[in-house]
Amino acid sequence: MTFSTQTDLALLDAVGQAEQVRRGDVTATELVEAAIARIEAVNPLLNAVVSTDCDRALARAADRPGGPLAGVPYLLKDLVAERAGDPFTEGSRFLAGNVSTVTSELVHRLERAGLIILGRTNSPEFGLLPACEPALHGPTRNPWSLGHSTSGSSGGSAAAVAAGMVPAAHGNDLGGSLRYPASACGLFGLKPTRARVPLGPLYGDVLNGMAVEHALTPTVRDSAALLDAVAGPDAGDPYPAPPLARPLADEVGAAPGRLRIAWSTRRADGRPADPDCAAAVAEAVEVLAGCGHELVEADLPGLTEEVGGAIGTLFDAASAWIIDYWIRQRGREPGRDELEPLTWAYWQAGRRVGAAAYLGAVETTQRFGRRVAGFFEGYDAQLTPTLSAPPAEVGWITSTPDDPYRALKRGGRTVAYAGVVANLTGNPAMSVPMSWNADGLPIGVHLLGRFGDEATLIRLAAQLEDVHPWADRLPTVHAVHSPLSVR
Repeated sequence: MTFSTQTDLALLDAVGQAEQVRRGDVTATELVEAAIARIEAVNPLLNAVVSTDCDRALARAADRPGGPLAGVPYLLKDLVAERAGDPFTEGSRFLAGNVSTVTSELVHRLERAGLIILGRTNSPEFGLLPACEPALHGPTRNPWSLGHSTSGSSGGSAAAVAAGMVPAAHGNDLGGSLRYPASACGLFGLKPTRARVPLGPLYGDVLNGMAVEHALTPTVRDSAALLDAVAGPDAGDPYPAPPLARPLADEVGAAPGRLRIAWSTRRADGRPADPDCAAAVAEAVEVLAGCGHELVEADLPGLTEEVGGAIGTLFDAASAWIIDYWIRQRGREPGRDELEPLTWAYWQAGRRVGAAAYLGAVETTQRFGRRVAGFFEGYDAQLTPTLSAPPAEVGWITSTPDDPYRALKRGGRTVAYAGVVANLTGNPAMSVPMSWNADGLPIGVHLLGRFGDEATLIRLAAQLEDVHPWADRLPTVHAVHSPLSVR
């Protein structure tokens, strides 16, 4: 290896690693070997990676792939995005032993960009919780504190990136699942505009466009480069996102101008804000005002009990659709011991949701989306805490057969700022690392943007990264602290 040391590579983001390959300072094979060594050294402490295919990755690296991110090691979340030949369980005992026979369009695009996939990261069962503790694979632990959760559902990917195993990793977001673990693990997490990234060939429009695909990254430029590599409609998609004016990589470092940003720490449920989360927003308000932006205290309108009920109907229906989809694939129904208690309860409730109730819920959330669009006629972004509490302790957001909804109730207390709004409306949103509490746990802030306008968010995030940097702060468990040996 001619670049330098394992420590140097573990501190480089994806764009930085790709630059080393282009300059000839390191080969794709050396990058992959180094990442494999980091996973082997660190993953036993965190349980972030649930399967690997090192031989396949090394063979691909030896072929010297091209693309803007050529040679960069990457991990796929074990949910939605498939690659033929990979174990694929979506965190469920019902899918134990399942192997994908199809490759998602997203994965094709990632590989065309030059990324080398090493394996898969942990996910809660079917991504249904803001915690990453499936019964199938066991809990993923937060590299900032092993006794705490990574949040979810992309918690395995978040832990792997935060601990330096890989420079970036795939995630997806149906109700906050990119942004919540980004906050819990001190990373940048961007949820793109609805339909920005294709879901084919298996899916077209998941739950009226609520589901989106992207990544967890240590830097804003990585997020921009990865989205540039995969964005754009696929043939047969039900609808496209509004086209971007130029590559998002060009927005990194571009002046955002003077923005008008609404901010609030008031929770939708009326309960007092957690002091750590409120303090992070206060810090963000001060930093953003110092950058010349106008900050106005204002609440997002329209998040009524009717909208809350519609969200519940949609998630019940989604759960039934997910289980019924896998019943068709597996050719049988799951046994009671093959689904976790909350999943079983969601499945049964979802089967009772009729077509009229589902379509009524869609209409309710679309009316809400119009109110949000009206709000953004007066603001460029809306700022709140990302999570409504610091990362929970491992084991707290779990259910029992006697109390199947316990995990939902407890998990809900951590996500009371309704990150799901961005999924209902299709707007882009992001979690930006802002502060660390007295226990050393990361606290992120959330910025919701206008529909189709990732550009403003990327410009704003890059400005925050410049004046309030976070990537040089490392967790307790990180590859640079571990003895490593390259194969």
